[in-house]
Amino acid sequence: MAMLILGLLLFLGVHSVRVFADGWRTRQVARLGEKGWKGLYSILSIAGFVLLVWGFGLARQHPVVVWVPPMALRHLNALFTLLAFVLLAAAYVPGNAIKARIGHPMLAAVKLWAFGHLLAAGMLHDIVLFGGFLLWAVADFMVSRRRDRAAGVTYPKGPASRTVITVVVGMAAWAVFAFWLHRLIVGVSPFG
Repeated sequence: MAMLILGLLLFLGVHSVRVFADGWRTRQVARLGEKGWKGLYSILSIAGFVLLVWGFGLARQHPVVVWVPPMALRHLNALFTLLAFVLLAAAYVPGNAIKARIGHPMLAAVKLWAFGHLLAAGMLHDIVLFGGFLLWAVADFMVSRRRDRAAGVTYPKGPASRTVITVVVGMAAWAVFAFWLHRLIVGVSPFG
């Protein structure tokens, strides 16, 4: 469990610098240059992710049951994850109405993904992983929305076709992940 927590702290810590220390981040970018900062950020993020994945795998070998969720919550998680994939697509398809409305759809996707998985999984390592991501995403979303309002940032809404593309891409990506990749990568089939 210690490796999982260390990985979470490093990965989410790096991704929280702008949330909790924006001035320090700005000074580091000025000192290291844009490429230097991005390089350091990338190396620390990858290291945190590797530790997180390794720690999660180790923790799964010694599971601690906190609660046994009812089957209905697994189905609810599938719905939350589907919506999360659509939100994730909205972060990358330019000019869609979802991003125009939410502003930070990737963070909203992480919130839904983490919350859904917290409902559907009752092992201690699951609660640590998904709870950590949920807390981070909630904090980052609030700070990012506040920063947008203060700066007067808005996200343009393009034609409706962009939103349709966003939904189709998100749903297709969810289907591939849910029915094939999740079992291959995570070792768990979301639908039994």
